[in-house]
Amino acid sequence: MTEPKSKAAIGIPGLDEVLAGGLSKGHVFLLEGEPGAGKTTVALQFLMEGARNGEPSLYIALSETETELRHGATSHGWELDAPIHIYELTPQSLLDPEKEQSLLYSSDLELGEATRRIFEVFERVKPKRVVLDSLSEIRLLAQSSLRYRRQLLAIKHFFSRHSATVLLLDDLTSDIADKTVHSIAHGVVRLEELAPVYGAERRRLRVMKYRGQKYRGGYHDFTIATGGLRVFPRLVAGEARSPQQRRVNPTDYPALNALLGGGVESGSSTLIVGPSGTGKSLIAITFALAAIKRGERAALFVFDEELGLLFDRMKGLGIDLAALQRENKLMVEQIDAAELSPGEFAHRVTRALEGQGVKTVVLDSLNGYQAAMPEEHALLLHIHELLQYLNRHGAATFMTVAQRGITGDMTSPVDVTYLADTVILLRYFEAAGMVRRAISVIKKRTGEHESTIREYQITNRGLVIGEPLESFQGVLRGVPSFVGTRVPLIPDPSS
Repeated sequence: MTEPKSKAAIGIPGLDEVLAGGLSKGHVFLLEGEPGAGKTTVALQFLMEGARNGEPSLYIALSETETELRHGATSHGWELDAPIHIYELTPQSLLDPEKEQSLLYSSDLELGEATRRIFEVFERVKPKRVVLDSLSEIRLLAQSSLRYRRQLLAIKHFFSRHSATVLLLDDLTSDIADKTVHSIAHGVVRLEELAPVYGAERRRLRVMKYRGQKYRGGYHDFTIATGGLRVFPRLVAGEARSPQQRRVNPTDYPALNALLGGGVESGSSTLIVGPSGTGKSLIAITFALAAIKRGERAALFVFDEELGLLFDRMKGLGIDLAALQRENKLMVEQIDAAELSPGEFAHRVTRALEGQGVKTVVLDSLNGYQAAMPEEHALLLHIHELLQYLNRHGAATFMTVAQRGITGDMTSPVDVTYLADTVILLRYFEAAGMVRRAISVIKKRTGEHESTIREYQITNRGLVIGEPLESFQGVLRGVPSFVGTRVPLIPDPSS
């Protein structure tokens, strides 16, 4: 593995992490992507990182003017000052021999002359970092694949002799099937922009090649905002294998603890599933409140409900989430599934663990998470890695899923019951002329649990959980039959 000191950091933390430190010094790399993918932004950040280290840098602009480059940099709050040099090939130098620059059109200038001028400005600046933007112009000048390859090899060997780290930009506007540069470059990074049916565009990148270097493979989400790129490396749970001491954490409700065999273990995941309105969010928040009472920090990621409404609704049940947030005991984030990629969401969750010491995480709900991931199979992989990561860091995770339907046969938009360590099932049922709620634990990997079904009510004091419904059959179907001699239902609080 290459030593970190031989790397030229790009200056984009997530991307440098994907590349195991950056680009190997003295080599030629290819950054490709369609127009608008973010190539120029990456290139400018690459040169600015060199400037911070006192390295002279050179931007050879064949496609954009210097004014356009500086305007783009200003939009991010950057100034392209020395030691960054911009060499623009413009029409003025073609018309006036006193000027240093020229326009690269095949009808005006031969490829060899263009290459000679690039070498001349390199000899004058003597940069350590070089950006050549873009290869499409050179490909058009070359007119043949053989000539194009020979010219690229000449450029590569020239820069290599001078120990420069070079970033070649390709906008893929020519023959995208031509892999000439791929075979010549030391490494290849591709940027992609995706347009979903609804919501903001999504961007992702992939390292397609990196000679002699182990890197993080697969696709990595990224965004472009003021200040440059933000890359969110794909989560790899296997990298977090720190040993964790697991303990059983009870709630404030003895009946719920009895159902769970004492409580929920740290470093495990719990799925709360049921139809809309059964109290999934409340039960998940109940576990977060128990963690806060133990002196831990908790995080609540809300996909489906507006925070103001959630805070008001919980306050009516005697739970002041806003106060807990102000006291820095509870971290609450509203997640807009239409605007946020799964990679960025995973980054926010991991940041809560590593940066803010959170030990209890609530995801409410996976229905909203699915909206951010149209491909269900990819969604399951995302959730699997995220849960494994949280478990290995000793965090207790609580997820909710809203099922379709009210009673009888119900389906879930995504089945993650096999991923969760504990599954809590909520149901409506009709008894004594009222619509009631039932709770049961149908799975627990880490210990024994009660196999009964209990009624529960949501009151202004929170949860009220009753005795096991031993005198009823068919509660989970929604219309039970009474087979006992005593009705163990919770009395109507209004009576």
